[in-house]
Amino acid sequence: MSGQLKEVRNRIKSIQSTQQITKAMKMVSAAKLRRAQDAIVQMRPYAVKLQEMLQNIVSNTEGGIDMALAANRQVEKVLIVAITSDRGLCGAYNTNIIKLAKQTIREKYAAQFAKGHVEILPIGKKAYEHFSKNGYKVNDSFWNLFSNLSFEQVKAAAGVAMEGFIKGEYDAVDIIYSEFKNAATQRFKAEQFLPIAKVENAGEEKTAKADYIFEPEKATLIAELMPKILNTQFFKAVLDGHASEHGARMTAMDKATENAGELLRSLKIEYNRARQAAITTELTEIVSGAAALMG
Repeated sequence: MSGQLKEVRNRIKSIQSTQQITKAMKMVSAAKLRRAQDAIVQMRPYAVKLQEMLQNIVSNTEGGIDMALAANRQVEKVLIVAITSDRGLCGAYNTNIIKLAKQTIREKYAAQFAKGHVEILPIGKKAYEHFSKNGYKVNDSFWNLFSNLSFEQVKAAAGVAMEGFIKGEYDAVDIIYSEFKNAATQRFKAEQFLPIAKVENAGEEKTAKADYIFEPEKATLIAELMPKILNTQFFKAVLDGHASEHGARMTAMDKATENAGELLRSLKIEYNRARQAAITTELTEIVSGAAALMG
């Protein structure tokens, strides 16, 4: 019985230590989430409006203007940008990104993958480790981008995708990331990055959607704007993923802390029952011994 009590006491101490760690990690993630959330909330309206403007310009621009980043061609070579985190303990966040990337390849680029023409550009250690270990063709230039997250670093990663598309190294570029909604909710998305998507029924909505005045001339402005707007879209996806990671980790650590509390309660009940049983046994033995001496 004393051995059982000691075992339960050790388990209680172990779970209490774990609970302290999960509480601390939740607080750290909450602080990081606040900064990451502020960054994406301020960035998103600007990025969405720029993307809408770019799509409308591309959809309503007649021939004669060079728009290499919007060129639709037969898809032979593909680049998949998968944005995960560097660390775990964030629930199913990384798993869902990796699953969606594989699903996109399986459903959209199966023929290209069979020929070995699908390349992964991982951003985040978890994506890099998974795709490297499982035999995928991986570009390992930016997997540690979150260790020094800045617009310049993200711009360099986006530049690899754009330059590769212009040179014909890739015919399509998709980004797999998690769109941040709130701390408990993330929306996992597979989004076309290149070629620039056109707005459907652009001809019918030309007047309403693309009534822009260009200064200087249209060709010069488009050539200048396209890469800058695409850099912004790429940066938005990275910031979304960054905020989603901290939200997922905070939620996971909160749930782990709650689970530890429930387990502690059940273990304390078990400990009290075992202790009560031990005391009852000892009293029974004392009474039995006294009765034997008197008899």
